[in-house]
Amino acid sequence: MVATAVIVYLAFLLLLRVFGARLLTGLSAFDTIVVIMFGAVAGRVILGHPPTLATGLIGLLTLVLLEVVFGALAATARGRRAIAGRARVIVAHGRVLEPARRRAHVNRSELRSALRRAGVSSMDQVACVVMESSGHLSVIRVGQPIDPELLDGVLGADEVLRRG
Repeated sequence: MVATAVIVYLAFLLLLRVFGARLLTGLSAFDTIVVIMFGAVAGRVILGHPPTLATGLIGLLTLVLLEVVFGALAATARGRRAIAGRARVIVAHGRVLEPARRRAHVNRSELRSALRRAGVSSMDQVACVVMESSGHLSVIRVGQPIDPELLDGVLGADEVLRRG
C-alpha cells in the first residue's frame, strides 16, 4: 500500500508538470468536480478494498512524508524547477506569445480575465504577463522600467527585456 501511495503521488506530480499549475488555479465548478473525483479515485487506489482504519492511517502518513520530502526538494532552486516548473512570459510589449501561451495551458479567456483584474483596458498598457510557477498570472503594466532581476529565471524574459 505504501508503494501504491508513492506511485499515485508521483503520478499527480507528473500530471501537474504536464498540464501545468493552471490545473489547480482558478478552478471552475466543473474543474472542482474533476479534482474531487481525482482525489476520490486516488484514495480508493491507495486504500484498497475494503479500506480500514490502519490502511487509512498508513496512506495519510505516506502522503504526509512524501509532501515533507518533496517540500524539502522544492526548497532548492533546482528542485523547485523540477517539481513546479519555471515561470514563463506569455505576453511581451502588448503582444501575446502564442507558443508560450499554449505551453502554459492558458486560454485566451483566462488571459483576458487576468488583464481585466489588473485594470488593463488595452494591450498597449501591458509590458508583460508572466505565468508564475504557482499557476497565477502576473501582469506588469507599461510605464516603469523593468528591473531584469525581476525576470531572472523566467522563460521568455529576453522578449520583454529586448525592447524594455
